[in-house]
Amino acid sequence: MEREFGVLIGGKWKSSGTLLDVKSPYDGKTVGKVHLAGPALIEEALASSAGAFASLKRLPAWRRSEILTKTAEGIEKREEELARTITLESGKPIRDARGEVRRAATTFRLAAEEARRFGGEVVPLDVSPGSDGRFALVRRFPIGPVLGITPFNFPLNLVAHKVAPAMACCNPIIIKPAPRTPLSALLLGEIVNEAGLPPGGLNVVPCANEHAALLWEDQRIRKLSFTGSAAVGWKLKERAGNRKVTLELGGNAGVIIHGDADLEFAAKRCALGAFSYAGQVCISVQRIYAQKDVFDRFRDLYLEECRKIKQGDPMDEATALGPMIEEAAAIRTEKWVNEAVEEGAKVLLGGGRKGSFMEPTVLTGTKPSMKVCGEEVFAPVVSLEAYGTFEEALKEVNSGLYGLQAGVFTRDMGRVFRAYEELEVGGVVVNDVPTYRADNMPYGGVKMSGFGREGVAYAIEEMTEPKLLALNPSA
Repeated sequence: MEREFGVLIGGKWKSSGTLLDVKSPYDGKTVGKVHLAGPALIEEALASSAGAFASLKRLPAWRRSEILTKTAEGIEKREEELARTITLESGKPIRDARGEVRRAATTFRLAAEEARRFGGEVVPLDVSPGSDGRFALVRRFPIGPVLGITPFNFPLNLVAHKVAPAMACCNPIIIKPAPRTPLSALLLGEIVNEAGLPPGGLNVVPCANEHAALLWEDQRIRKLSFTGSAAVGWKLKERAGNRKVTLELGGNAGVIIHGDADLEFAAKRCALGAFSYAGQVCISVQRIYAQKDVFDRFRDLYLEECRKIKQGDPMDEATALGPMIEEAAAIRTEKWVNEAVEEGAKVLLGGGRKGSFMEPTVLTGTKPSMKVCGEEVFAPVVSLEAYGTFEEALKEVNSGLYGLQAGVFTRDMGRVFRAYEELEVGGVVVNDVPTYRADNMPYGGVKMSGFGREGVAYAIEEMTEPKLLALNPSA
């Protein structure tokens, strides 16, 4: 029997009377029931977070680190339960879901380390006459309640990337999980509660999207950390006023395959990077540019790797590509592919759809104006094109509206640093796909891809403010 979850507020589970059936994208079966918060419970959550701030600020570093470590241990103990929940509610293949659980535990362990070294610096002030003997202390201070709005595609680890840094630097946080995948966030709330975080330190508030505005419009919230679509993210930023915002938005990541690269390795990595979790990853490989001298060879290797991908039941250990989050997303993807074909693109592989399943699809002969290139496709669709010079490839990658991450396969360090200097992205990944992410690295984009950075230490900076104490000991 599926489990029923309340709303987590002040360390207690609250009922609302309004239930949401969480359904599997694979077979449509109900996998859990969740109480949705209305205006009254949202107000209770806001008051709880604001009230918890005073006690959280007094938590010593060792205690914060201890709670974060216990949270990581709790995640590890419940790995299979969490992985199955991720798969059931999101359609992510079970082997990838287990990887996400392990990453979430790592995220909390990183935060436990940061909590212990979260400090400041001494700044000499005697750089000009009249300040002899003076110096300053600079420390970072928590800013207050944080609102985290999270997406469906990483329903545990992207929640962890908001909760763990907030816990490390003493900020209370409200999580508004994606309506299609709230179960993982609620299980995490249960684990954090058991780890000993003071009541109100983490509130998990599933609610209808139209009620989410009540959270962000309340001035008690001092920062928004949003992961989701560009259209929604930039609208939320407009309402920020003097409050802090981090936006982790979309992408249409490009990969450059230069002629000196290991083509077999690049083909394997690009197949995985394009079709993992049905391409529903903001740094999923969407555009591949292979040097014309090796284009035919790379194309054949790549298509061979793509044909190996097994599509099917996400609970099957062998499945690498499951359903999209909903049939409407697959229908939209199929429409974009058909539009590209009508405009002159050629399908090298796939292109078909069955319900919420979209075949792994490889196109060529595309143009930047096509939606499959210029927009974020967020689906198992990739374009493969040839280029002449390395500079041409850099221009192609930069031609999009987004700039989250890019991949470059080459053995030439001169080209590596040229790409690093010229690509308009938040991160350049060398000899791997842009889908690569380690949980301690700064993560975020430029252009339409976002604002600010995640990654535990970098998120802590976004959630705190530096304050200076100038000292004149001689007085």
